[in-house]
Amino acid sequence: MDIGTFLLMQSPSQRPSTEIFARGMEQAQAAEALGFRNVWLGEHHFSTYGYLSRPLQFATHIAAKTKTLRVGTAVIVIPIHNPLLVAEEIATLDLLSGGRADIGFGRGYQQYEFARFGLDLDQARERYDEALDIVLKSFEGKSFSYNGKHYQLPETMVFPQPQQQPHPPVWIVAQSAYALEATVRRGFNVLTGGFGVTVDHLAGFGKMFEEVCAKVQPKVKPRVGVQRAIYVAENDADARDAAEHARWNMRVTLSLRNRYEQVKDGHAVPIPAKSEPDLDDLVDHYLCIGSPDKCVSQIKRLQQVMGITHFNCSFWFGDMDQKRVLRSMERFAKEVMPAIQ
Repeated sequence: MDIGTFLLMQSPSQRPSTEIFARGMEQAQAAEALGFRNVWLGEHHFSTYGYLSRPLQFATHIAAKTKTLRVGTAVIVIPIHNPLLVAEEIATLDLLSGGRADIGFGRGYQQYEFARFGLDLDQARERYDEALDIVLKSFEGKSFSYNGKHYQLPETMVFPQPQQQPHPPVWIVAQSAYALEATVRRGFNVLTGGFGVTVDHLAGFGKMFEEVCAKVQPKVKPRVGVQRAIYVAENDADARDAAEHARWNMRVTLSLRNRYEQVKDGHAVPIPAKSEPDLDDLVDHYLCIGSPDKCVSQIKRLQQVMGITHFNCSFWFGDMDQKRVLRSMERFAKEVMPAIQ
């Protein structure tokens, strides 16, 4: 199983952008030194929930400062972009990284973001399907035209073309049976998980994935990656404090997903859900936080119920201090990673 790390680049206390990006770079370089395979970059806009609005741009910078680390997006919210520009930026990243790019796409879930781009989240699926088609056609190395509901293109040929052929590995965030089947039929890899998702929910996803694969019978079974907040703690008090930081992310994620968000002067407000789990339930069912042995046990449980081939560690969440994040990464690499690979 491959191990990666994920950067959301949030800051509840609205720290300076220079500090947030410096932290992200330091964590990416630490990940390479510690033996992680990937760094994955999220895309968000207009609040302290995530400073990283241009993940492909930052991925290119990280690639220039590393040698072996694969750089990826988790994900590009493709319905809010011009797909031709996305294709050009992906190809540029792949070339400048020496073929180290992985590209995750998603249709987005925040009406708050879509509205500020003058878009309607309810049209995201249609825009996503068309935009993804255009990106893939861009990588065929020949001229094409496109006539869709949202995008119409005259004859077009895209330069540059990526180093990896026919294109970098594609990962799709798929939660529903519809999205999962479409992803498997295209032969793409699958990403799932995140804040606010229980182990039981992921087990259900794993079952659904196996059912879809049995139905579609792809030539090559897609890889499955799961993202989880993780913190390898020094003691119980340290673990519980980390869980409180993770709670901020979960509260903001769910409020943005379910359209009851509050953003004041850019600050994303952590609004408790109506039926929020207590701290013990949060640690046992939503997060991967605790001693090295507990983290190993929780990850092996995910392997068992999902058959995952890639584990994506979200080490930095809430207002977690950088030194704590780096110590957790080091403990994970030394005491957890060898037991799960």
